[in-house]
Amino acid sequence: MQIQVNSSNHIEGNIRLNEWVRSTLEATLERYDDDLTRIEVHLRDENGAKPGPHDKRCQLEARPKGHQPISVTHTATSLDQAVDGAASKLNNALEHFYGKLRSKRGALELSDPEA
Repeated sequence: MQIQVNSSNHIEGNIRLNEWVRSTLEATLERYDDDLTRIEVHLRDENGAKPGPHDKRCQLEARPKGHQPISVTHTATSLDQAVDGAASKLNNALEHFYGKLRSKRGALELSDPEA
């Protein structure tokens, strides 16, 4: 699974930030490592230089092999909270997505007269 980190002009993107985001996503989504080709991370400060609540935004776009991308967004007061919240949301979305795929496969296998 490839992880690509992008940040807006108001967020200083550096190696330490990129490594932290990668390690957070790898730890949270390790069970989907073989099922995803890439995760794109978009970090943004909604208010720019002005302070404010919930102005840090993290959007994650996961690309499951052979399927349409799945995107989630989380806003929070800090970048850490935004990334953690988005990673949790993406984990839930992928769990739901793959759960639906498994139940469809199970239903097809049950209705298959050749089985």
